[in-house]
Amino acid sequence: MRPVPERLTARIDSELVLFLIGMRVNRPLRIDRWWPVASAMPRMVRELMRAPELGLLHTESWFGRTTLMLQYWRTLDQLLAYAHDKQAEHLPACRDFNRRIGTDGTVGIWHETYLVAPGRHESVYVNMPPFGLARAGEGVPATGERATAARRLHVPPHGEGDVS
Repeated sequence: MRPVPERLTARIDSELVLFLIGMRVNRPLRIDRWWPVASAMPRMVRELMRAPELGLLHTESWFGRTTLMLQYWRTLDQLLAYAHDKQAEHLPACRDFNRRIGTDGTVGIWHETYLVAPGRHESVYVNMPPFGLARAGEGVPATGERATAARRLHVPPHGEGDVS
């Protein structure tokens, strides 16, 4: 995607869920242990992207020894329903991890879940392609009441010349 030569912020009209999920390779030479874990996530994302009614809005990923995937979900109920759906990719992958890896230390998995409400978030994107909340919701010009972090959060400015 091409950068948008503009200063934007994200607008969301209803609560959404920010779900951070990832893994950490603790023993890099044990490819037999961590590769099945790493290869499970793309299957889940493909399944979710093929079925928008499941609630996944957008994902962004970063890779290294510790991976990070940001997922934006329409509702918490949809995220939890997917996590517990016996017909979906997640439960078999989760059960496989618990059976094969458990707490042996070769690979770690993690997640964090945040509820993001309209007016209770702040973002700015300058010369960026559609990204993060602005891609999950809508990118709008960061001007007027959206010009600064304090204005976007509806709090008093801090110090001289409120930035961002």
